[in-house]
Amino acid sequence: MTYGLIPEKASQCNSNNVSRFGMVFSLLLLFFAGSAYAQVPNAVAPKGDHDGKHVEQPIEFPHDIHARDNKINCMYCHTYARRGNVAGIPPTSKCMGCHAVIATEKPRIKQLTEYWQKGESPKWKKVHDLPDFVHFNHEKHLNRFIFNNEGMEVERADEVCAFCHGEIKEMTVARKVKPLNMGFCRQCHEDNNGPSDCWKCHK
Repeated sequence: MTYGLIPEKASQCNSNNVSRFGMVFSLLLLFFAGSAYAQVPNAVAPKGDHDGKHVEQPIEFPHDIHARDNKINCMYCHTYARRGNVAGIPPTSKCMGCHAVIATEKPRIKQLTEYWQKGESPKWKKVHDLPDFVHFNHEKHLNRFIFNNEGMEVERADEVCAFCHGEIKEMTVARKVKPLNMGFCRQCHEDNNGPSDCWKCHK
């Protein structure tokens, strides 16, 4: 059906539509291929979003510069994640290992240096907080999705961290963008053959 178009024009229009569709389809494929959730092998990413409030920090730490632009692995700063329950906040000494010589004139680094010279740490505020009766173990999840996951490289840890923390590498100050509630976690356990015993998370 040409809807009143001259046949030659209709043919040309259909051809253009097919070309446009092919272009849009290709762009969608590229988008999903580049998505963190589409790339982690042997994993189904948990679904759900949350609009968390902005948590004001003593220094606006730019995750985008460190994780995205400089490609620093999440576990380099959050070293406890690979061997414990909590990911941990890096000590100021780790920050100053770089920033004693890098970007020393930037206002954020001047703030950091002041803390360092006083022998203090910035009083960072927790963003991804869980109730006291919930026990999330970072080590077990990193083992499942990174270290014991065939085909997954350690260099791509941020793709796994994004499951629960969202695209932190696109943020400055971290913000809670995933619900992290029981339904969110249960669905992930069901989709990824995680344990279903209550005591695994509630102790």
